[in-house]
Amino acid sequence: MPKFLIQATYTSEGTKGLLKEGASGRRAAVDQVVSGLGGKVEAMYFAFGQDDLVMIIDFPDPVSMAAVSLTVKASGALHTRATPLLTVDEIDEASRRQVAFRAPGS
Repeated sequence: MPKFLIQATYTSEGTKGLLKEGASGRRAAVDQVVSGLGGKVEAMYFAFGQDDLVMIIDFPDPVSMAAVSLTVKASGALHTRATPLLTVDEIDEASRRQVAFRAPGS
């Protein structure tokens, strides 16, 4: 199942919501959304600094991740970045594939 690193920053409205319902309330909401699309939250951490929230989420396919990303961004409560995560075996497989590439100007 594809894994994604999610990094999020709350807007002022999102922060107000977090303060109102607490971290456990947000975790329950995230679990409900992710499991509703056949996924699983592997890890979820709140942070401070550039990111307010960091998660690793498993989804059955990238389209499910895109659906959640679009819905969350449309809410205006968070700014998010989703990064696909690849295993060591997947990178090994990628390194064995032949790619016909010519660098610009060569």
